Amino acid sequence: MQEVLEFLKSCGVYYLATVDGDEPKVRPFGTAEIFEGKLYIQTGKKKDCYKQLLNNPNAEICCFKDGAWMRLKGRLIPDERVEAKKDMLDKNPNLRGMYDENDDNTIVLYFEDAEATFYSFTAAPRTVTF
Repeated sequence: MQEVLEFLKSCGVYYLATVDGDEPKVRPFGTAEIFEGKLYIQTGKKKDCYKQLLNNPNAEICCFKDGAWMRLKGRLIPDERVEAKKDMLDKNPNLRGMYDENDDNTIVLYFEDAEATFYSFTAAPRTVTF
């Protein structure tokens, strides 16, 4: 899981794919952290992304850097605990202008049954699960 987080952070931006009905939806994200042994991302409850994840928690992330890329798939599970939200916001203070752990909008989600596959143009794919 730590390797997955480090790769996500090294890329800076990753792309999160969700499902809206029968259509895929992809958008850029940038935050990811480990809290209590789980990999979390953060968004706002008012966003379509969150609504799509409530209807179908299956999601996939893809990111690319220096000829290598990673695809991370699993279910994203909302965590309403203030402690989880605070941890994310404390580790990403740039989000504090838009979010607060005590507002009605901030939500963090963790990966469940995650599978990350690392790819490159020169090596065989390698998969880790958590």
